[in-house]
Amino acid sequence: MNLIIWLVVGGLIGWVASLIMRTDASQGIVLNVVVGIVGAAIGGLLISPLVGQPTINQNAFNLGALIVSLVGAVILLAIVNMFRRGKAR
Repeated sequence: MNLIIWLVVGGLIGWVASLIMRTDASQGIVLNVVVGIVGAAIGGLLISPLVGQPTINQNAFNLGALIVSLVGAVILLAIVNMFRRGKAR
């Protein structure tokens, strides 16, 4: 059951991050899930030690974990956009 919740929340985080970075039209639901989960891992490596909040990958489903995971997903999409288009947005 926890895996299903993790996938759904990861998909929602990836979708919101794609809306923020304006890449929603080029992504499907599977890519949104991947962006959400990988973004949460990036957030766990870069942001979590700075703010002291876990991510959704650490089985924490609170507001702080969602925000850290979302920021990590936005960072991931910004990096992908820089390689794709040569600019962050």
